[in-house]
Amino acid sequence: MNLSPVNQIVHPDFNKYGVEVFIKRDDLIHPIISGNKWRKLKYNLRSAQELGCQQILSFGGAFSNHIHALAFACKQQNLQAIGVIRGEEQYQHNFTLSWAKYWHMELRFIDRITYKKRNNADYIAQLQAEFPEAFIVPEGGSNQLALPGVGEVITELNEQSEYDYLLTPVGSGGTIAGLIKTDNNQHKILGIAVLKQGDYLANEVNALLGDGADNYNKWQILNQFHRGGYGKYKPEDAERMLQFSQTTGIPLEPVYSGKMILALLDLLEQDYFKAGAKIMLLHTGGLQGLGGMAERGLISADDWPVPEQAPSISR
Repeated sequence: MNLSPVNQIVHPDFNKYGVEVFIKRDDLIHPIISGNKWRKLKYNLRSAQELGCQQILSFGGAFSNHIHALAFACKQQNLQAIGVIRGEEQYQHNFTLSWAKYWHMELRFIDRITYKKRNNADYIAQLQAEFPEAFIVPEGGSNQLALPGVGEVITELNEQSEYDYLLTPVGSGGTIAGLIKTDNNQHKILGIAVLKQGDYLANEVNALLGDGADNYNKWQILNQFHRGGYGKYKPEDAERMLQFSQTTGIPLEPVYSGKMILALLDLLEQDYFKAGAKIMLLHTGGLQGLGGMAERGLISADDWPVPEQAPSISR
């Protein structure tokens, strides 16, 4: 893994409000397993290999960044990947799952009602009985083994830059939990929830932090910047994201990193940060998701940095 760089961002709004903004480019860790997916999978895969497991089973939607990254990581480590996918088999030819199949992931499609059982102990036991050689990783890779991998972001940042605030997008809670634990109250950590009804996320984070959760008191998840729900946003939101990318040269996607950027700009307008504040952003990757969005006509490949398709379906 390459150490991801920290860059200062030049933008008119940052001058206007008298703040310094930096970004840790975890999207540059690896061309395929980028961002928090690399961080969360690192010790999961290592643990699986130490236990002698030959298979990794995990869960995700049809356009999941986690499934995409896991498929490639398992291929590199000579492990068989099994993806339990929410939805119908017709999705197997989409952008994300075509790559997963290209990297030899076995796909198992289940209906949405069954998928809701993905964290149910009885359902997990059923899967473990069916795949006795499998090491089971939760959706998004968010478990206790994810925390030390994500925590390495803080270790690196302590050597790279000084900052007062650290902002990160929040989906399943694993990334921010890892940051909180290793940071150990050094900085104010703000999570930007990218889905509606994000109030439950604080409970998820506390569960991951475990018995010592009450010791961490300098973090907060902001639930008002989801832009309508997971994967949802308005045309004007997308336009603001694209303008930011064009001004700064930083590639974004509208599900995670883009919402974090808009939240930052909104917080500046609300005078959330005092003048002189040093703000660090964590780019958690996820740019592969642009392929599926372009495929569905949700974005234009002329505007966004859409990655290439799997060789079997290249046009």
